Amino acid sequence: MRHLIFAVGFLINLSACASGPRLPPAPKLPYPAWYIGFAAPKHMEVWVETVDVLDTRGLAFFRVHGGVASYTGKVEGWHQGVSGGKPINNVDLPDQIFLRWQSLVEPQAYKIKIQIPQWVREEMIRPERAFCRWAAEWKEDYRETITLSMAPGGIVKVWVGGSCLDFKEVGRYQAKVEPLGPYLGASKGKYIPLEPENRAYVDQHGIPYGSW
Repeated sequence: MRHLIFAVGFLINLSACASGPRLPPAPKLPYPAWYIGFAAPKHMEVWVETVDVLDTRGLAFFRVHGGVASYTGKVEGWHQGVSGGKPINNVDLPDQIFLRWQSLVEPQAYKIKIQIPQWVREEMIRPERAFCRWAAEWKEDYRETITLSMAPGGIVKVWVGGSCLDFKEVGRYQAKVEPLGPYLGASKGKYIPLEPENRAYVDQHGIPYGSW
């Protein structure tokens, strides 16, 4: 009998090893993916090196987004989030977002870890009936977009909203200077070139620190 019990136990362990580690359950969201969008004040050009996400399952996803930002219609002050952005597929709702970017008008490289509050995740899965101007109809919508708004001095404002719903401010955060510089030192201190139009504006008017 002891040999039989040992044999059964051995087969169970062998089967578990052969199947490998269990995959985490897929996200159960009311939409295929949530979104991340970038924004910056007019002329205050930025280049996002990377966005990493730690989701509510405790899984880390690296380089989910990066690149250029959408720009507001004015230099001073903030808009209230932007619709669209990049879909973040197969990632559950965010627990933490890690952002690293270049503020090209300074120039300076910044990094920040943003803890997403629980109320934001609740907003992201709460349906709300809204009138969509672009579709000219009423529909059920979600605040499935998180906007990361960046300004000189390492200021970050975060918003959550939807294509048919207004954006709500999550918070205003102060990033840290990245000591290794742009691209974590890989570019040897060289930043993405600033667009001539933005260079001309900064040369003439300066950077309105404190307005964000």
